[in-house]
Amino acid sequence: MPVKTFTAVVHKEGDLYVAECPEVGTVSQGNTMEEAIANLKEATELYLEEFPLPDVTKPIMTTFEAMVGA
Repeated sequence: MPVKTFTAVVHKEGDLYVAECPEVGTVSQGNTMEEAIANLKEATELYLEEFPLPDVTKPIMTTFEAMVGA
């Protein structure tokens, strides 16, 4: 079975880590970053079994600054 590299964007919500794959749209969580990514991998593999991924390019990730508050 072929292997493809995907992006995992991880952030913390309360006590949990939330991981999202922007190429596929899958999201998962875990008590640690490693657990969240492992759960995301499993969720993504299960999703792709049902809905094959068309050829997509990797997302462009960058940062920006914005004014907040007064």
